[in-house]
Amino acid sequence: MPATFGELEGLSVTVDRVAFMPQVPAPPDKPFAFVYFITIHNGSTETVTIRGRKWVVSDLNGETIVVEGDGVVGQTPKLEPGQTFSYNSHHVIATDSVAEGAYIGITESGQPVVVRIPRFEMLSPESE
Repeated sequence: MPATFGELEGLSVTVDRVAFMPQVPAPPDKPFAFVYFITIHNGSTETVTIRGRKWVVSDLNGETIVVEGDGVVGQTPKLEPGQTFSYNSHHVIATDSVAEGAYIGITESGQPVVVRIPRFEMLSPESE
């Protein structure tokens, strides 16, 4: 029987900052690089290990890219109650885009959990 993923009260994500970074290499078809800074907060009473992620990036042209993978920036952070995990990564885009998603984790007692990544915008300098 497949595991049922649930939310865990107190486990949350904040998007701390999103910044256009023209110095980050980007391909010609997606010339705008944005670095985002994320913090995963474990305000629950459970220890949680983040095992994977899923991002959905949608742009003004109607293109949607789904990125799924193991861990977070090559790590599987284990968060004790009260701990946080902060990191930064980036997306490259062709035009104004929004990103959102979720992290998938497991509690020490074996319960699969999911926590949403809040939606955030990446606005190309051409749109400003």
